[in-house]
Amino acid sequence: METYIIDGVRSPMGMKNGKLMGVRPDDLATDVVKVLLERNPSISHSNIEDMVIGCAFPEGSQGFLMARGISVMAGLPKETGGKVVNRLCGSSMDAAHQVSQAISAGDINCGIAGGTEDMFGVPMGGFMPSFNPVLYEQEYYMGMGETAENLAKELNISREDQEAFSINSHNKALKAIEDGKFKNEIAPITFNDNTVSQDEGPRSPDVEKMKSLDPAFDAEGTITAATSSPISVGASAMILASGDYVQKNNIEAKFKIKSRAIAGVDWKTMGSGPLPATEKALTNAGMSMSDIDVIELNEAFAAQSLYVIRKGGWDESKINLNGGAIALGHPLGCSGTRIMITLMNVMEQNDLNTGLATMCIGTGQGIATVIERVN
Repeated sequence: METYIIDGVRSPMGMKNGKLMGVRPDDLATDVVKVLLERNPSISHSNIEDMVIGCAFPEGSQGFLMARGISVMAGLPKETGGKVVNRLCGSSMDAAHQVSQAISAGDINCGIAGGTEDMFGVPMGGFMPSFNPVLYEQEYYMGMGETAENLAKELNISREDQEAFSINSHNKALKAIEDGKFKNEIAPITFNDNTVSQDEGPRSPDVEKMKSLDPAFDAEGTITAATSSPISVGASAMILASGDYVQKNNIEAKFKIKSRAIAGVDWKTMGSGPLPATEKALTNAGMSMSDIDVIELNEAFAAQSLYVIRKGGWDESKINLNGGAIALGHPLGCSGTRIMITLMNVMEQNDLNTGLATMCIGTGQGIATVIERVN
């Protein structure tokens, strides 16, 4: 059974010392889901059978089966289920996959998938990480920045190329904001008497300052804070439904999931994950890369993105047309459905038919979704 995406929205991405600092991630996700439901009055709340929320570090304010709480606070009936999914950076895309899989299996007809993460309130690794000594010996817990340095060294990706990529990400995002291209996907958020309606990360790059920064992860390395996705807070959500549900309720769904895939890679080069995941997703869809009109590639690091582009021979002109995570931010559990939502808007804005959303995942994985425009 096919899965249709009825709609999707996200919060603005909040930055350090920004107006969203201190917001609870479950409250943020609740506000996003409320806007999503308000935008789609033809979807009866009683028809939403499950809510799946992605979160990379589900503890503290992100703990205690947050998805169920979000469902309650958003006004969904007690009969709506809820669960939290953790696949680190790919958590919310995996949430979308799980809802899609439930629809394909005939278990449900309609559900919400999304994700949220407050990287200021809950640190990377959580509050009390405990490393298994067997895995530690295998460098399984290698920092994400170090894995990106490994990719940069493998393909000799220069610091200058990384900085140029980052500048381009900011410039594309700033142009998208100026042209109003994010308005359809952003749910304005009011917090502490401030209403935030656009992403806080994009800015005009200070080239000289970028050049003066020390390497962030390796004293002899090439990756800096300016060529890494910034720590941030955000939430995103989408409504997915079966073809039967869409038809019976006369709902105009504009997109459907063509295929979905995950893949594992060496954890020391985790940023290469989008390559095998994309290959699997394309195979599952009976497609090739030439069939893809546009791509949302999560920009964990400029080096990691450039590695995927160069190793895969991808057409950079098709990638992240409205900027990427280096400019917008990468609030881990939020990002998967965020890039899917952005992809759908980019496809509509440019009258394109087939899109790919893909991202790397800590511990050495990749995840990918092929989306088709149907209306």
